[in-house]
Amino acid sequence: MQNIQTKEQGLNGLGDSFILAGGQTIKNRFFKSAMSEQLGDKAHNPTEGLARLYRRWAKGGIGLSMTGNVMVDRSALGEPKNVVLDEKSDLVQFKAWAKAGRENSSHLWMQLNHPGKQIPKFICEEPVAPSAIALEGGLEKGFNKPRELSEIEIEGIIKKFATSAELAKQAGFSGVQIHGAHGYLVSQFLSPRHNQRQDQWGGSIENRMRFVLGIYHAMRRKVGNNFPIGIKLNSADFMKGGFTEEDSMQVVKTLSEAGVDLIEVSGGTYESPSMMGHKAKESTLKREAYFLDYIEKVRELVATPLVLTGGFRSAQGMQEALNTGATDFIGIARTTAVDPDFPNKLIADVNHKQPLKRLTTGMRSLDKMAMLDITWYEQQLARMAKGKAPNPNLSEINTFFKVFMGAGIYAFKKRRA
Repeated sequence: MQNIQTKEQGLNGLGDSFILAGGQTIKNRFFKSAMSEQLGDKAHNPTEGLARLYRRWAKGGIGLSMTGNVMVDRSALGEPKNVVLDEKSDLVQFKAWAKAGRENSSHLWMQLNHPGKQIPKFICEEPVAPSAIALEGGLEKGFNKPRELSEIEIEGIIKKFATSAELAKQAGFSGVQIHGAHGYLVSQFLSPRHNQRQDQWGGSIENRMRFVLGIYHAMRRKVGNNFPIGIKLNSADFMKGGFTEEDSMQVVKTLSEAGVDLIEVSGGTYESPSMMGHKAKESTLKREAYFLDYIEKVRELVATPLVLTGGFRSAQGMQEALNTGATDFIGIARTTAVDPDFPNKLIADVNHKQPLKRLTTGMRSLDKMAMLDITWYEQQLARMAKGKAPNPNLSEINTFFKVFMGAGIYAFKKRRA
């Protein structure tokens, strides 16, 4: 499927619309990339706060907003307050969320995910993965070694992704996205470091991508040809023996040929968090876009619409990325947690920028333990979910204690699922 653009490629402005292959018009080039909200209720349905949060982003001018990762299996939660969408879910609450996020002509897509082995110990004693290989880099202290999935279980998870996509469409979401990045289950299957299976699901890149292709085709059968399905994919894992740029290019090309509607480029995992700018070169930070070199190569291979996410802080940096013709959408996330009106301001002022402060408690071990680069922003989302404005001066040490207390409570509770 080919995309339709409103202007000659390379001459698009941030406020220009874009028409997807299925005919859906995105009003501008701003794509709110997924962030973990941790705003599910006790039954893992969306709270009213989620609807309030996404209505706020819609009013702030975002063209296409992606939800935080919604789990397809309630027995496999990446975090305690994840939202789950399956046959047990209350669609009334999902419909309210979808309606709120689609105000002001915004689109709201649901990101669907399975964490695989990236489940904290206090949530799950025995997570699953392509192979029984533990996380490393100190993360083995907080994450249990996984059990290898059977082929029957793999097929079952593929069906769960398809069911969740069908329910998302019923609830009124504009599209769905497969989370194939950042070390979660789809990413684990793609990586030879984490996937060392000897059957049809492992070995060659053709076998390792069988899982994600199975998910895509199962979803497509459920939602039809005109409902958008996207994917978030790593450019690479940036780890020895992991998913390489060459592997990624082959997956992108195969998914494009299969008909995927939108490809978001990111990179890294929990073990090597490149999506956070981890070990980024000075030249990369200066131009803002972490993965621009990679996406320029991708553009040479596919005509599928692309989203470049990671590092953008200014209208100038975003426009320069659009001007290369390599990306069609600008992915922004943490900047919208600090200022939900960021898209409107960028369109109104070509010199607008939103710098982000370096977050630290003063102790690197505490920063890592609390995953401060994620949880500090989650607390900003929680403020907006309550109808409050974000607080750029929110205390990092208070964030650590809130995370610690929250984890402590959940550590002593049995899993609900």
